[in-house]
Amino acid sequence: MSGPPKAAPQRRPRLRNALIWVFGALGGILWGYDTGVISGAMLFIRRDIALSPLLEGLVVSGLLVGAMAGAGLAGKLSDAWGRRRLILGAALVFIVGTVGAALSSEASLLIGARVLIGVGVGIASVVVPLYLTELAPVEVRGGLASLMQLLVTVGIFLAYLTDYALAPAHAWRWMIGLGVLPAAVLALGILTQPESPRWLVGRGRRDDARAVLTRLRGDGEAARTELLDIERTLEEERAETRRLTLRDLLSPRLRPMLVVGLLLVFFQNFGGINTIIYYAPTLLTSIGFGDNGAILANVGIGVVNMLMTLPAMRLIDRRGRRPLLLWGSAGMCAGMVVLAAVNLTPLGHGSLLAPLTLFGVALYVAAFAMSWGPVQWVMLPELFPTRIRAGAVGVCVVFNWLFNMAVALVFPSLLHAWGAGANFVIFAVTTLASGVFVKKLLPETRGRTLEQIERDLLRRGDEAPEPAPSTVSVG
Repeated sequence: MSGPPKAAPQRRPRLRNALIWVFGALGGILWGYDTGVISGAMLFIRRDIALSPLLEGLVVSGLLVGAMAGAGLAGKLSDAWGRRRLILGAALVFIVGTVGAALSSEASLLIGARVLIGVGVGIASVVVPLYLTELAPVEVRGGLASLMQLLVTVGIFLAYLTDYALAPAHAWRWMIGLGVLPAAVLALGILTQPESPRWLVGRGRRDDARAVLTRLRGDGEAARTELLDIERTLEEERAETRRLTLRDLLSPRLRPMLVVGLLLVFFQNFGGINTIIYYAPTLLTSIGFGDNGAILANVGIGVVNMLMTLPAMRLIDRRGRRPLLLWGSAGMCAGMVVLAAVNLTPLGHGSLLAPLTLFGVALYVAAFAMSWGPVQWVMLPELFPTRIRAGAVGVCVVFNWLFNMAVALVFPSLLHAWGAGANFVIFAVTTLASGVFVKKLLPETRGRTLEQIERDLLRRGDEAPEPAPSTVSVG
């Protein structure tokens, strides 16, 4: 008779942990939805709002400007307000920005609303993984970075599916506006979730942190052990961490790490993925696809992007980061070569046009989803020493959004001026160069402790020549 009452407490912690992941997942899905929905909506926005190629780029890249600002503010705000409260704030920003974009009647209002949505995206890109990491049981914490990438691809796929469903009605306002639904669920749901115990300990609220851990783990002794570990880690970080300055990152010892980190985010963005995510229907209509056909093809792209992220989550710790990136660069380059050939040779005429175009796009997206998509987010924290990790990763993430914005902003103008073929040639060269970067500069981090990676990269910095001392004559 005592069996059932004992099982219930075990189910409750599992349910609480599952709900945390559900609401955290909504943050990743929102990020992907608001990033991807504009690709299909843009075909119909141009019919209601006059957009030059530059304004079109600003509508798309406005989200990325806001994302840079949101990512830059998220670290300090999450420490000041708490993780849970900031996720609630991000959800409210999503709602206000989405409603504003859906109701916009002119380009300036639409661009401003997209910037506001971007602030929510930037905050979510920082604080949602942080929140999940700090609440997740230790046995599932390792796959978080890859899981967040998968959730973003799910959001992009849902956006493409919504675009396709509403395309016959040209209902771009509904395409954008439906993003309110998951944002509202996130805002209401996060109110029922606990605050991060790590943040509570950092604010001196030890008893609250212990209560949260006890509810989540369902075991008072396990909660006490985890609480002691959090307190010990925070003490070590406070002893080791110091304020990061630009001079630190540009010092001979740390410069190699910064260069590798920035090149990692550079090649991920300038390899062409943003043009596919944001402008695939525009590209397809420019070579003869109808609106509905282009958006249906975009749904297929979303499926490939989502499904091919799954093997990456398994292979990243089995095969290593560098092999995935090298094969990814080769596949992405091959996809861009196919697309360039279709647009610049006689292959671009006749019955081969559509299947070769779709093959090139699918090959490119599959290669990216298995490599550069998830691997960047796994490797960035692995590249930097503990004492500067948070600040250095923050710098790289800001540049990630900056590079993303640059591509999104200029691509419509380049497409208008040069045509699709020339742009695909540029991206083919860039993806080839990304493989050279991985081969020559990027260290393998699989199966190595953070300390081993740090020693390897610091050794490169120590081998860098110091500037010659200046000679001063003393009279």
